[in-house]
Amino acid sequence: MIRLTALALSLALLPAAAGATDPAQGRVVGSADDFAVLAPRARIEPENRMLTERLETLLPRLMAEADLDLWLVINREYGEDPVYFTLVPQPSFAARRTTMLVFHRKADGTVDRLSVNRYPLGKPYESAWSGGDLDAQWKALGELVRSKDPKRIGINVSREWAVADGLTHGLHQQLVEVLPDGWASRLVSAQDLVVRWLETRAPGELAVYPHIMGIARGVIAEAFSARVITPGVTTTDDIAWYIRQRFESLGLPIWFMPYVNAQRPGETCEKDTDFCGVSGVIQPGDVLHTDVGICYLKLCTDTQEMAYVARIGETDVPQGLKDALAVGNRWQDLLTANFVAGRTGNEILARTRAAAEKEGITSSTYTHPLGMFGHAPGPTIGMWDNQGPTIGQGDWPLHASTVYAIEGNVKVRLPEWKDQWVQVKLEQGALFDGERVVYLAGRQTRWHLVR
Repeated sequence: MIRLTALALSLALLPAAAGATDPAQGRVVGSADDFAVLAPRARIEPENRMLTERLETLLPRLMAEADLDLWLVINREYGEDPVYFTLVPQPSFAARRTTMLVFHRKADGTVDRLSVNRYPLGKPYESAWSGGDLDAQWKALGELVRSKDPKRIGINVSREWAVADGLTHGLHQQLVEVLPDGWASRLVSAQDLVVRWLETRAPGELAVYPHIMGIARGVIAEAFSARVITPGVTTTDDIAWYIRQRFESLGLPIWFMPYVNAQRPGETCEKDTDFCGVSGVIQPGDVLHTDVGICYLKLCTDTQEMAYVARIGETDVPQGLKDALAVGNRWQDLLTANFVAGRTGNEILARTRAAAEKEGITSSTYTHPLGMFGHAPGPTIGMWDNQGPTIGQGDWPLHASTVYAIEGNVKVRLPEWKDQWVQVKLEQGALFDGERVVYLAGRQTRWHLVR
């Protein structure tokens, strides 16, 4: 067993059956209804409500912080800027031909949200132009920019951040052509605004994020149970596919293939091994690990948990494994204690490594932001293959109202396995509110027990 939130625990005890859509209720029913997952049509209203909240409350502050008078997001159908879908109302599947979004920060601090697009987007945007051909569209954009007379025009070009590098070379050339002579010097990278926009969570998002993370933890609890695992028969791939198909039955997209592996006595796991674990048929006495990620209501999760498969006659997890998980929880505490607003990811990593070494903990830290992407922009706090500074993204400072996958692992010698190393790999979503770190759906402090 693990300690779950009340929501996740209730979800873990429910039957696993495929869901069907009930149009009258706007939800996915069957087991999916037990998880309170909205049907695709019913997701549109809350997603658009949260978008409007972000545009009204976050964007003006963030544009002022980045010192931008104008922000242009220009993209073409099926070659969309990564930030585009975080800005437009649903249902949106692509940029219609060429879509131009213009954000103008006014003297009073408010931001006009304008579209220059053959097909108007509707609320929360005002159409500044629509209906003509492509040449007329570009001309209209140039006239609109001229009329605002911005001193700093943010465009999405960046050498460091992929999510802030969505303006293609061809579109950049066309933009320069329609600007007044000499105005190309007013174009500046909007990368700081893009990163802050993507990493910052609004109150409405934080209200639903614990539920989303609870769903992910609930499915893991299902998968790591005797209802799914038959020792000597079930394989690690069987569990991975169970998790994937379970999320699909809920209408929830995964953003990477779930991963499951096993550790057991006699399998190589050294102190300097990056990742311990093998694939294949699950046996009694195995230690299991999974890594899963879903996205729902535009917010993504990234979760890793551990399980133990009981041997015949066992009714509890061996004490050595309980102690190992406690070491993992201690490593989490050392990491999150170093979350201080303004510290960079590299600084947090260095302090965490020093604290762990002082306590004799063998650990590896590779924590990253979460949000509208599973690997979201923001401060990188270590990488599994680099426990030193990460140039650029590791230099980004920690801000309030940001969410992280508290990710890493510890290695502990297990007495029950003749002092063989066991690796405890953990990852849970947590909010940094500016003062403290809060696990949004709890964290694993007890082993899943398969018996």
